[in-house]
Amino acid sequence: MDTRFVGIPEVGEAPAVAVVVDVMRAFTVAASAFARGAEKIVLAGSLDEALALKERDPARVALKDGPLTPGFDLVNSPGLLRSADLAGRTVVQKTTAGTVGALAVRDASLVLCAGFVVAEATARVLRARAPEHVTFVVTGEDGRADEDLACARYIARRAAGHDADAAGFLGRAAESRAATELVQGVRQGVHPDDVALCLELDRFPFAMVAAPEDSLMVLRPCAVPRP
Repeated sequence: MDTRFVGIPEVGEAPAVAVVVDVMRAFTVAASAFARGAEKIVLAGSLDEALALKERDPARVALKDGPLTPGFDLVNSPGLLRSADLAGRTVVQKTTAGTVGALAVRDASLVLCAGFVVAEATARVLRARAPEHVTFVVTGEDGRADEDLACARYIARRAAGHDADAAGFLGRAAESRAATELVQGVRQGVHPDDVALCLELDRFPFAMVAAPEDSLMVLRPCAVPRP
C-alpha cells in the first residue's frame, strides 16, 4: 500500500482512496454524534450553506466551530456534545478544516473520515479494501498539524498490518498546537474534556465513510470487517 500525506492545498487531482484526518475536533465530534444516534452528517461547504440546509429542514441539527451563534444548535466540541440527543437526527456540520478536507476529495472512490477515536476501524477498512494507493489528507494547519499527522501515520501503519506503539503517536498529538490552544482556552466553543476525548484511541467500533448523496457530501458510520 503506497501512502502519501498532504495538506488540503496539496490535494490536486482526486485520489482513488482518501483518508481525511481531523483529530481536534471535527471527526471526533462526528464519531461522537453517531454514537449518540445521529443517522447521518451532511458536510457543509460554508456557514451560509449550513444555515440554508437547516432552514430547509428545521429538524436538522446545525453544528459549527467557535461559539454558538444564531441558527446553529451545537458547537464542534465532543465534550459539549455529550448532552445532545441526536437519535435519528441529521447533523449539518461545518468546520474550519475537517469538512473542508472531505469536500476537497469528494470525487474519490472512497473517502474515510478519521481521528484517533476510529483509528483501528479505519485501518481495518483499508486492510479489507487493500487499495494500491491511499492519500491521507492532514487537514489542520495546511498539512502541518501534529495531531492530524500523528493520527494519519498511525492509521497508515495499522492499515499496512504493522504493529504501532500508539503511545508515541498520542503523545505527539497531546503536545500539538491544537491541544495547547484548547487547553488554554484560545479557541471558543470548548469543553475542558475535549482534548482527552479526542485522544481516546479506538473509542468507537465503526469507521466513517463520506460520499455524495443528492449533490451533498454525506458522512455515515460504516461497519468494519472482523480482525
